[in-house]
Amino acid sequence: MNLHRLLPVSGLLLLPLCLHAQTPAATPEDKPQELGEIVIEGKAESLIGTAPSASKGQTSSKELLERPFSRRGELLESVPGVIITQHAGDGKANQYFVRGANLDHGTDFLIYLDGMPVNLRNHAHGQGYADLNFIIPELVGELDYWKGNYYAQHGDLSSSGAARFKLVDELPQGILTSTWGEYEYSRTLIADTIQAGAGKLTVALEHQFYNGPWELNGDATRWNGLLRWHWEDGTDRINITAMGYQADWMSTDQIPQSAIDAGLVSRFGFIDPTNGGNSRRYSLAFDWTREEGRITTRASAYAGYYDLDLFSNFTYFDANPAPVGDQFEQQDQRWFFGGELARDWRFDALGHEQRFTLGLQVRAEWMDGIGLYGTTARDRWNVVRKDDMFQASYGLFSELEFKPVNWLRVIPGLRADLIHFDVRHSTLPENTGDLSKGIVSPKLSVVFGPWADTEFYLNGGFGFHSNDARGVNITTDPSATPPAPADRVDPLVRTYGAEFGIRNESISKLVNTLSFWLLRSDSELIYVGDAGNTEPGPGSQRYGVELASYWRPTDWAMVDLEATWTDAHLRTEDPPSQDIPGSIPYTLNAGITLGAAEGFFGSLRGRFFGPRPLSETVDIKARESFQVNARVGYRRKNWEVAVDCLNLLNRSDNDIEYFYESQFPDGSGTVEGRHIHPIEPRMFRVSVTWRF
Repeated sequence: MNLHRLLPVSGLLLLPLCLHAQTPAATPEDKPQELGEIVIEGKAESLIGTAPSASKGQTSSKELLERPFSRRGELLESVPGVIITQHAGDGKANQYFVRGANLDHGTDFLIYLDGMPVNLRNHAHGQGYADLNFIIPELVGELDYWKGNYYAQHGDLSSSGAARFKLVDELPQGILTSTWGEYEYSRTLIADTIQAGAGKLTVALEHQFYNGPWELNGDATRWNGLLRWHWEDGTDRINITAMGYQADWMSTDQIPQSAIDAGLVSRFGFIDPTNGGNSRRYSLAFDWTREEGRITTRASAYAGYYDLDLFSNFTYFDANPAPVGDQFEQQDQRWFFGGELARDWRFDALGHEQRFTLGLQVRAEWMDGIGLYGTTARDRWNVVRKDDMFQASYGLFSELEFKPVNWLRVIPGLRADLIHFDVRHSTLPENTGDLSKGIVSPKLSVVFGPWADTEFYLNGGFGFHSNDARGVNITTDPSATPPAPADRVDPLVRTYGAEFGIRNESISKLVNTLSFWLLRSDSELIYVGDAGNTEPGPGSQRYGVELASYWRPTDWAMVDLEATWTDAHLRTEDPPSQDIPGSIPYTLNAGITLGAAEGFFGSLRGRFFGPRPLSETVDIKARESFQVNARVGYRRKNWEVAVDCLNLLNRSDNDIEYFYESQFPDGSGTVEGRHIHPIEPRMFRVSVTWRF
């Protein structure tokens, strides 16, 4: 779609903003009152009358911190059906699975921190790469989540859903916490909120170190820092947030199961001792909210710098015999900028309150030296490809929540996106070029009820994901010898989603949701295990069922259960309906949490995901995985002590499995088979926290 075709749409969407410039001043009756404290109870909180779908939900800070977890990416497992794993070192982004999709490191699941997107497009290690290691869990105040592509405020990379981490405005008390565990795990955090001029300043510093159970010490070192200034009155709320993150690590990548079975390498062993990496992320963000009677204005802006230098070797000596080997380096360096401006109008019509939302989102990234290199022991011997790129996107969205009668809400939405892909410099000049592409995505949600504390939802929408700018502009494959012609990929890939859901709260303190969903894509992004990246493939179709139950009988007890079933396949003709590698058919996540403000407390959680296909054409499946984590502790007003046990049952499951060809360094020949990264064994961690 050309730019001139988008201009009429953008003008129509922006018209209400222009008209508002002449809105009369608010009368005394319209003047806002002092905003009271909003307490987010979490998943058991009633969303009847406000949620647009059965799969929309939220998790409170209290619920997040009550979960024993080994990686901070596992905070996202509070989203029903989301599975978080890892196949390499602890500084790398996690592997994400949701709704029958292997999302690699974030593709098609959009993640925000306040108003700043986390996913990185055109990343050296895969489209949509989303590293959550820069988030400090104790500073997350709330996690909102959405499933599907039915929401106008979410654009690129959100077809499977989206999640937004909201940081706390201020800490009620200072925090000093230290955790020590097996395999040389240590973590220390100090954070506090102090008065700073007219506002309040939150300061936090975190350090973490972990070697892990691997024969090759992980030597994973992480530093996180945060400065957040908050100010508010009865009308405005402002946050200015600076964050810094840096990490270095060694990596034990997945290893061949056949080598383990033959005794050539142990389950926690390694083949290449030089894999690993380092990463940095620094950002500055501004968020502003204004409440003027029944009009809410939200504005955000952010800027930051990111870099990653990653060394991996998944096939060992398959392409290059010893001593060269198949190690490769992926280097990413970029500056990113963006922002959002949105406004909600609430007004009365037909005897009910109606809402209209209009918003604009912009984003730009300057990427210098996005590189792929052949390396041996981290020494470069081949430049496969190196690119300088620029990408910009502009999104306009509008949504009307129309309530004609008590038992019906109709929520139509419209989104228009324009994305500019520009490869400014490449190792092969013919692979440079630029292209702009636009897409319009209508959405619709219809909510019936409530009747007997029950609502019914119908949702449908069009979405999309962008492909890597290098694939959009490519003409020659730089990895081929000699270079060979290469087909360009579509810049924007259309997705189609639908859902029917039920939310029931007829039993006091119990929330139940059930949803049946469908998602189709014109082109599937498939993770390629031996290459360590994603590649466009044929179209796909997924459908499934999700059930979630949250019971909070008292303020000191919570029981939850989340179960999903999915059928997923590629829309191919020969053979028909091929499996999608890594598509998890069913998951179960359940737990019980006990504990009041003071005294003993505890948590017991289990997570299960079933066998899943590892190849489109070969009938081979990964093993199921079942992990149980537990926590027990004692707290008083200003301090607490807790003991976490991770992998309580000490199961020898695998965090990740792939199926591809590799060659062991003994020169025994190429072997096609299962490659695994094991779940870490049972381990204990002790935390001591003082609040001041």
